[in-house]
Amino acid sequence: MFRRKSHPHSEQEGEEQPHKVKVLRTSLGAPLSGRDLQYCNDACLRRYLEARNWNVEKSKKMLEETLKWRSTFKPEEIRWHEVAIEGETGKAYRANFHDRHGRTVLILRPGMQNTTALDNQMRHLVYLIENAILNLPQDQEQMSWLIDFTGWSLTNNVPIKSARETVNILQNHYPERLAVAFLYNPPRIFEAFWKIVKYFLDPKTMQKVKFVYPKNKDSVELMKSYFDMDNLPTELGGKANLKYDHEEFSRQMAQDDVKAAKFWSFDKHHTETNGYSAPEVAPKTECLAPPVKV
Repeated sequence: MFRRKSHPHSEQEGEEQPHKVKVLRTSLGAPLSGRDLQYCNDACLRRYLEARNWNVEKSKKMLEETLKWRSTFKPEEIRWHEVAIEGETGKAYRANFHDRHGRTVLILRPGMQNTTALDNQMRHLVYLIENAILNLPQDQEQMSWLIDFTGWSLTNNVPIKSARETVNILQNHYPERLAVAFLYNPPRIFEAFWKIVKYFLDPKTMQKVKFVYPKNKDSVELMKSYFDMDNLPTELGGKANLKYDHEEFSRQMAQDDVKAAKFWSFDKHHTETNGYSAPEVAPKTECLAPPVKV
């Protein structure tokens, strides 16, 4: 009378995925070379397919647009000294801890905005995304974002154009790189801003955005499931009394720039790491020196 439910589609999709990776690679046409070849390894192609629900044609279009963007924006060539001024207030930086899944964590504090040049702001953001990917553990391809709204107001808020470009870069050129983004304690006036920004988000990205309010127990518990509270700064509801140290962070980024240069070198022999294709001697993941304790 009762039949056990089967999932033929799930099994079929699992079998088809490696095939679709090959089809996507073939559909790109002429053999890739240089950094395009290094970028487009199988893990990369899977992320683009996943972002477009395994539709090869849509994935191809998305990937081609990224390759075009990377050829002009040249994210792998950005060096810290070029964007360091953007980080002086600690408005965005890679944290010195991982989440419970071992993912790299970026902390963004829009209330600490200190510049007005959108182009350089985006270069700074892209630099940090690339740096986060570079420092992912071998078994991870995604990062977590923590957005701290301390000090945020209508007078220093991020312009809509900037927010839209941030979403565009993250969604369209780094698909499936974001695991989760926690928006911590946004003020009431943020709601009007959010109503506009959320229209730029695709459904998959939208599901990854979580609002956390200190007085909302469920949202706090959700955040705890992703992060060890002993690691989180007090501004984000954690127990770590830390302060961003720009000089120390700059020293670490200078070291990472050396790793990045090796990472994107055109050695003949490559192996895969962090969802990219990298030199056989892959850069070791190094934790940041902890910010200065207050």
